[in-house]
Amino acid sequence: MISLRGVSLVYPNGVRALDNVSLEIGKGEFVFLVGHSGTGKSSLLRLLYREMGPSSGHIIVDGIRVDRLARGRIPALRRHLGVVFQDYKLLNDKTVWENVAFALQVTGAHTRDVQRQVPRALDLVGLGHKSRMYPDELSGGEQQRTAIARALVNNPKLLLCDEPSGNLDPANTTEIMELLRRINLKGTTVLVATHNQAVVDRMRRRVVRLDNGRVITDEERGYYFLGLGQDQILSG
Repeated sequence: MISLRGVSLVYPNGVRALDNVSLEIGKGEFVFLVGHSGTGKSSLLRLLYREMGPSSGHIIVDGIRVDRLARGRIPALRRHLGVVFQDYKLLNDKTVWENVAFALQVTGAHTRDVQRQVPRALDLVGLGHKSRMYPDELSGGEQQRTAIARALVNNPKLLLCDEPSGNLDPANTTEIMELLRRINLKGTTVLVATHNQAVVDRMRRRVVRLDNGRVITDEERGYYFLGLGQDQILSG
């Protein structure tokens, strides 16, 4: 699903955000990208959804050579991706339903598809009953679930999450990570950048650790989630 070979990123001010990163993530994996602030986590995600290009190296996402992608083809790439940010990035003058629908409308989706896919995405995140509410009427956890619904409405193969629980309390953090686990069990590849070590330790998934723009460890943690047993996970 994701392949990075010798990827480096140097910003115009000379800061080296990534330094010769090579990484492979398979279809259907759930992977944490961890490290302190400034280690390159967000920069790596931006390369994957082509907000910027690398200074050197090769990047392949779902068979697409992203580092060579022409600007006109970037929207087609992003139709295969879902992106969730720490600050939600919701439109405050639009309802929950309208925020999620907007992700389809900007791609030129037919009205019939919007009417079918938005309720499905909202039901998945448990917000079907709040579709007519506005972001400022929601809790932080509900706003983040709206953002996740927006990211999922296109049925993406890959979900990229940049500090998805960064603005949430522990209870809402648990809810969001449980939601991401269920999304992953449906077949979506999930990559989560986070500095929340407690969540990483509890979930026991593959962990890729960055330091000064380099991959310093890449390890599996087993299959366990927030105190749930194996039988509960497999039936989720």
